[in-house]
Amino acid sequence: MKCNVYFALLGVFLLHCNYVNCQYRTKSSQGTSLAERVQQLSEMAIKRPVLKFNGAKFKEFIKASPRNYSVVVMFTAMEPQWQCQICRHAADEFAIVANSFRYSQSYSNKLFFVAVDFDEGSDVFQMMRLTTAPVYMHFPPKGRPKAADTMDIQRLGFGAEAIAKWISERTDIQIRVFRPPNYSGTVAVVMLLILIGGLLYLRRNNLDFIYNRTIWGLGAVLFTLTMVSGQMWNHIRGPPFIQKSPNGNVAYFHNSSQGQFVLETYIVMMLNGAVVLGMILMTEAAASKGDVKKRRIFAIIGLGLVIVFFSLILSSFRYKALGYPYSLLFK
Repeated sequence: MKCNVYFALLGVFLLHCNYVNCQYRTKSSQGTSLAERVQQLSEMAIKRPVLKFNGAKFKEFIKASPRNYSVVVMFTAMEPQWQCQICRHAADEFAIVANSFRYSQSYSNKLFFVAVDFDEGSDVFQMMRLTTAPVYMHFPPKGRPKAADTMDIQRLGFGAEAIAKWISERTDIQIRVFRPPNYSGTVAVVMLLILIGGLLYLRRNNLDFIYNRTIWGLGAVLFTLTMVSGQMWNHIRGPPFIQKSPNGNVAYFHNSSQGQFVLETYIVMMLNGAVVLGMILMTEAAASKGDVKKRRIFAIIGLGLVIVFFSLILSSFRYKALGYPYSLLFK
């Protein structure tokens, strides 16, 4: 009877050892467990909202399964030799979204933000078959990323608000973007008011320049050019300064009439300003009573400015509004 009990206990002991050995082998073959990976990611995310991964960490935390968390990865190339002019700006916008999520009420261990630089993870770029940067990609908890899990930067841009909206569509996690306070505008306005107040004080005995129609006319023209070029839209939407085109070059104009770049608005402002200058030259040439030859030269220069730069404006509009039929000098 005792031998049977001993044999039963020995069998239970061997089965337990076999189970522990199997668990150890399974864990060793699969790496760290899911709970350990989540804990490690959470600890790293507390120290730095955007985690920097190389190839080994990418395979351990993103490619490993199972997962119960989403990962948004920014593939970038920050080093100067890669000549990615927009990568720095894109990284700043990505960091704004990560910080907004870190300090929001919806913060949890269900979403993590990761950056993979080409110099540290070239094998990851080869694995994902990426040839351009920056690229934003969402890795869902289950399955492989689909086509919609890669953000369409050409259409949406890479502003923080656009990234947050795309993430909410892929993960159902709402992120309210909080941008760091920028006091440069306030400082500029205060300095301008101080400058104007100083000029008025120094010329308090001669304020005839206030009634100068030329000064008020120039101010009105500058204000109109600023509003027409889209500076208020930039202030509200916060678009990128420039963007990389699909062929790898830098795009100065947005390829849709629903969007624009900051540099694009400056170019439009200069084009409209050149047209205005041409109109002023023609008007002055017709209204003045000076030398006929000089007036004729001014009129020809003004007409040339209007024709050339208005043609450029039409050409840029044709680029943004596909199918627009009209043009002047340039297609």
